[in-house]
Amino acid sequence: MGKLRILFICIGNTCRSPMAEGIMRHLVLKNQLDWICDSAALRSWNVGRKPEGRCLKVLDDHGIKLSHYGRMITPEDFKKFDFILGMDESNLSELEVMADIAGKDCRAKVGLLGTYLDNYEMEIIKDPYFSKGMAAFCTTFDQIFESCQKFVEKHRHDNFEHEDEDQPMEAAQH
Repeated sequence: MGKLRILFICIGNTCRSPMAEGIMRHLVLKNQLDWICDSAALRSWNVGRKPEGRCLKVLDDHGIKLSHYGRMITPEDFKKFDFILGMDESNLSELEVMADIAGKDCRAKVGLLGTYLDNYEMEIIKDPYFSKGMAAFCTTFDQIFESCQKFVEKHRHDNFEHEDEDQPMEAAQH
């Protein structure tokens, strides 16, 4: 069975997308899945830097370790990944434009991570970056964790074939 490849996107690859990457990697290990998870930004301000400290703290509080440095999404990502999932409408709009530009080379299904939740009102995963304290990060963690669990339930038996299956992906080598 082919490896499912998921890329999580947020504006800066500072809070939400690295949190989703860490949570999904945790669930992939727990469920013994052979999936590749990564995260990236739509803007360059956090490239080469670790995620925001509160993001790392909330992950650590749940026993999830993340070794990730921010990176930008690339046109190549639309060829490599099966799913590219944003966190809000703004992310989705930009991803849809990028997917259109990729044209027939785009293999990725572009969408919102929050659509996997049963609660439509929670579909948008708000950016906790400008909040004070940990409360918003805890809420974001809960939304992302449940979304990732639902994603795993839905796609755990899907088969994804890749021409480059035997070649390591640079993006997954964090």
